[in-house]
Amino acid sequence: MIAYDTILENLPLYLSGAWTTFQLLVISLLLGLALAIPLAVLRSLSGSWISRAIWLYTYVFRGTPMLVQLFLIYYGLAQFEAVRNSALWPYFSSAWFCACLSFVLNTAAYTTEIIAGSIRALPAGEIEAAKALGMSRWVMFRRIVLPSALRRSLPAYSNEAIFMLHGTALASIVTILDITGAARRVNATHYIPFEAFITAAVFYFLMTLTLVALFHKAEAKWLKPLLPR
Repeated sequence: MIAYDTILENLPLYLSGAWTTFQLLVISLLLGLALAIPLAVLRSLSGSWISRAIWLYTYVFRGTPMLVQLFLIYYGLAQFEAVRNSALWPYFSSAWFCACLSFVLNTAAYTTEIIAGSIRALPAGEIEAAKALGMSRWVMFRRIVLPSALRRSLPAYSNEAIFMLHGTALASIVTILDITGAARRVNATHYIPFEAFITAAVFYFLMTLTLVALFHKAEAKWLKPLLPR
C-alpha cells in the first residue's frame, strides 16, 4: 500500500508528463502530415529523380531505429563546430526541438509511403472520370486524388499514429519529462519500478484507446462511404 500511496502522491507528475507526451504527439503528427502530403504526391510520380530522392529519405528513416535518429540529432550534431557556431545552435541544443524534429522526420517518412501507396492504389475510374470532366492535373489532385487517398489511408495512418504515441517515450532519454520520464523519476526517487512503470503503461493505454476511438469515428465518417456495398 505504501507504493501505491507514493503513486497517488506523484500523480500530478504523471499528469504533467501526459501533457508533455500529448504535445509531442500532436506536434509530430501535424507537422509530419503537413510534410508527408506534398512528399507523397511527388513520390507517386514514378520515374522522376525527385521521387527517387524521396524514396531514399523514407527508406533511411524507416530502416533505422528512431532512437538512433534521436541520438544523431541531439548528440551527434553537437560535435560539429559549424553547428555549434551557427544560428541554429540554440535550437539543436534544445532537447525539445531535437525530439520533435526526429519524431517529425520519422513519422513523415512512414506517412509519405502510406499516402503515396493510397494514391497509386486509387481506382482508375476515378482518374478517368476527372480527366473526362476536363480537370487539370492540379485540380484533379486537389479535388479527387488527395481527398480520396487520404480517406483510404486512414486505417494504416491510425496504426502509425499509435506507433508514434509509443515512440514518444524515447523523449525521456534526452531529459524530457514525459510519461516515461515521470515513471523513471518516481522509480529513481522511491525505488518502486513495478508500480512506477505500470502506472505509465496505464496512461499510454488510455491515450491509445482514445486515439483508436477517434480514428474509428473518422473512418466511419470519411472512409465507409467509399467502400463497396
